[in-house]
Amino acid sequence: MTTAAATVERNVGLRGGGAVELEPEAVLPSQYFAQAAVDASLQPEKRLMLAVLEDAVGTFQKYVNARERTAHRLFEEVEDWFASDDYDWPYSFVNISHALGLDAAYLRGGLARWRDRQSANAGAGSNVVRFPFRRVNGSRHMITGRAAGLKRSA
Repeated sequence: MTTAAATVERNVGLRGGGAVELEPEAVLPSQYFAQAAVDASLQPEKRLMLAVLEDAVGTFQKYVNARERTAHRLFEEVEDWFASDDYDWPYSFVNISHALGLDAAYLRGGLARWRDRQSANAGAGSNVVRFPFRRVNGSRHMITGRAAGLKRSA
């Protein structure tokens, strides 16, 4: 064998019969997929955060022009939650916005503009806009028991 052929054999990894030795490399899914490509619907914590944000926006819209004491208190609570800069609580508005990749200041500004428009049209009632925020993969199943009056048949 010539020295060039021996060098090629040594560099390529050929052994005796010409077989190539390959060793599989373990790659974790977190290493393979980019972090930005992970869908929030696959992460239960983010789905819960999105549900909390959706409920807060719905409450804000529903009770913006409320006159009843309980409804007005709910509106003030959710308005205070949006205005808070608390970072200590995991489900604070700022932490939820950061986890979902949303700009908290932009959301606050939009809600304030919407509230001001609704206050100007207070006599017409609130114009609640519902958006389907949540995206659920698959289908939901409901398991129900037998009605109280029904007996099991043989």
